[in-house]
Amino acid sequence: MSRTSGGSLRAWRDALVAVVAGFLVMAALSAAGLACAGATELPGGAYPHVVAAVVVMAAGGSLEVSGGAGFLADAQLALSVLPLSVSLGGALALGLCFLHPLHNRAVATARELLLRALPVVLLWLLALAGSAQLARHTFAVTLPGGRREPPGSGEPGESDDLGDLADLGEFGDLGDLEDLLDIRPTVGFRPDLPATLGYGLLWILGLLLITLLVSRRAPLPAPLVRFHEAVRPAAFAVAALLLAATAVALVIAVVVAATRGRPADTFAVVFLGLPNLAWLGLTLGLGGAWEGRVEGPFGLPMPQVLDEVLRTPELSRFDVGTLAERDGRAWWLVVAAVLLLLAAGFLAAVRSPAWVRPWQHALHLGVSLALAVLVVCLLCRVQVQVGLSVLGLDVGGGVGGSVELHAVLWRTVGLALLWGGVAGFLGALLARPVHRRGEAS
Repeated sequence: MSRTSGGSLRAWRDALVAVVAGFLVMAALSAAGLACAGATELPGGAYPHVVAAVVVMAAGGSLEVSGGAGFLADAQLALSVLPLSVSLGGALALGLCFLHPLHNRAVATARELLLRALPVVLLWLLALAGSAQLARHTFAVTLPGGRREPPGSGEPGESDDLGDLADLGEFGDLGDLEDLLDIRPTVGFRPDLPATLGYGLLWILGLLLITLLVSRRAPLPAPLVRFHEAVRPAAFAVAALLLAATAVALVIAVVVAATRGRPADTFAVVFLGLPNLAWLGLTLGLGGAWEGRVEGPFGLPMPQVLDEVLRTPELSRFDVGTLAERDGRAWWLVVAAVLLLLAAGFLAAVRSPAWVRPWQHALHLGVSLALAVLVVCLLCRVQVQVGLSVLGLDVGGGVGGSVELHAVLWRTVGLALLWGGVAGFLGALLARPVHRRGEAS
């Protein structure tokens, strides 16, 4: 076997290990989170399909959620939310496995890195397509007040003629309406394969790029080595900042689970969406603002104070001050953000050469943090819409609702740029006593 073919086989072997590790971690987190949320009790053997759907969403895939309610009725559903615990777990597993074979030297050719990355990308898309085939299921939906006994049983809830419509008011007893008009609501999900592969490609390419940016030991092509000192220390510090914020949120979640009861609900959030809350809190601590609204009987697993702020007729804008008006503990978000930022500035400085000036540290960390916060804001957006219409009229009765949440980008990203610069400058001053002159990161 030639040296080239041997290297190619090793690249495919390493890629297979990385992709399998990533998907196994995502499947484990999805399964655990959904089990804590009670999804194992879903009818029709839906649990593995829902697990696969969460994995597909976390891996950059896209699902089509559709609904129908038979004769004269229609169900409207829209879902856009990313389970970032699952995404983060898979990204860490895949990234570490991808980097491990590359830690033996500082420089690699662009061709070699491409030959390493190409099998990962192809196997990732293949695994994503395979998971998408399992990520499809249809559920039957029982409307409030629905029939619990078969027709003719003489039990309440049985409808015999159109006269019962007069008692429905604003479609209050939807179960009677279901039987009367032969409405059999269903809701299902299936993959949008072209969009899944397209977004999945962007996901894996972005992950590999970030992995190379944050690792101090991964080799780079010779023409890019000169950017090592400007980019990698700040990129690593920002990545560490986001992971540290998630770790702090994990400690808080464990305390909540141990002291406030219903630990299964808390751990469902931990396994599925902990970074969603942790990074939202971080951006608020930086002074950022978000807008959103919650309508209907359901919401998202979020702190009660945030749910209260969002339950308004119109879109609500909130920041840490708005939350502190209802719960003074919200100011701890500012304290946590300040401490984490200073630590990130110090970490970036000690990983940089001693000759890098404080203003350069400020620039590097400010830009890195602004880009990271921009990505966080896009990843943490939420859009959920559920509704049922009969004869073209919207039905209430506890069936419909919506959740919307998105960042005020100009304010949140702008303040991240500012405070990242301040933290970079202060971190450089704090790191001066521990620097070794001329040491490369």
